[in-house]
Formats: sequence, structure tokens, C-alpha cells
Amino acid sequence: MLKEKQLGDAIEKGLKELKATKDMVEIKIIEEEKKRSFYSILAPRVVKVEMTLKDRPEKEEKAVTRKKRAVNKNLDEIEKVSEEIKKFFNSILEKNIKCDVQVKDFSIYVKIDGEDINNLIGYRGSTINAMQTIASAIANKNSTSKIIVIVDVGNYKEKREKTLEELAEKIAQRVIKTKKSVTLDPMIAYERKIIHTKLQDNDKIKTFSKGEEPRRRVVIALR
Repeated sequence: MLKEKQLGDAIEKGLKELKATKDMVEIKIIEEEKKRSFYSILAPRVVKVEMTLKDRPEKEEKAVTRKKRAVNKNLDEIEKVSEEIKKFFNSILEKNIKCDVQVKDFSIYVKIDGEDINNLIGYRGSTINAMQTIASAIANKNSTSKIIVIVDVGNYKEKREKTLEELAEKIAQRVIKTKKSVTLDPMIAYERKIIHTKLQDNDKIKTFSKGEEPRRRVVIALR
């Protein structure tokens, strides 16, 4: 279990208050004076999470598309960062929780498993997403190009993907039958992508997203 269970809720609450997505903010952990190690951010002590919106030029805000940061392909650097990520998770997880950190396709994959890990998942993966945000911040703290970190707990994301694919098929059939579009509940970007990908080859159905983060939704409608 996490030594500071409220961290995920704190980050989600902060994003809602700022009306922003995780890639739009800078996350800073304000530590106690007793211990200044970065890896103590989830220790069972009082810590604060400070979130500020990243500065964006006016032209960039109006742009339809944003320039993406290049993905880091320096394996030596990624391997070094993976060790830092491993130390981080070992410092915040209880001893009975297993954490496997591997580098694959220039990305860092963190797999967490063990008994009583539901609190590490959170509602619809909210705690997983919070841990992934922090791990990504650690990985990219001193990196000149983007290092991708993927965190999963108890194969939740694999199970969630299957559930969403089944949901997409079910809703698509309903739309075809009723000829009425359906708007799904708000989802994070990677979950919306699962829906879009699953139905992209359906010649009777089209999908698109609407709304602003973190309340952005997928709409399934007839072509």
C-alpha cells in the first residue's frame, strides 16, 4: 500500500481546480525540513503538492496542434533513469508489494503487484495515473528529450482495455439499432484512444471527442 494514500486524490483535485490536464502543469513536491530526499514525497509525513500552469505563449494557446517533445532514444540514459524510478517505487511501496521495472522500446514499464493493491489502483485508475505522473516527472527532471514511463498495477490497464473494447462494441450496436448517438462518461486520453481505435474500421460508426479536460468524452454516432 502507499504510505501516503491521499496523494492521488490531491493531484486529481488540483487538476480539477485548475481546469487543466497533467501535461499542462508543473508538479512540485514541498518537503519537510527534516528530510529533503526527493524519494520521500510519499512518506507517511505531511507533504504538500504544488501545481502551477506552464507558461504558454498566446500564439501557442490558439494553435490547433502543439509541437510534441521528441522521445528520448538514448538507452544508457533511459537505463540510468529506470534505476531512479525503481528506487522511487521501492521507497513508497510496502515490502509485500512487488515492483518490476523494465526498459522496452525506449520506454520504462513499471509493473506493480501483490496482495491488497486496490488502493493503488483508485477509481478508474486514478491512483495509477497519479503515480505515473510523478514517475514521469522524476524521469524527465533532467532529460533533454521525453522519457516515457508506463505504470500498471495488477494488470489493471490490460483488463481496462478489454472492458473498454467490449463497451465500444456494445454501444456501437446500440447506435446502429437506435440511430441515436451516445456520449460516454469522461475518460482520460489513453482510454479515449482505445475506443477510437476499436471502432475505426466500423463503416457504419464514427467516433469523436468533445469537451475540455478533465471532462472530455467520446461520442459514438452513425456515419
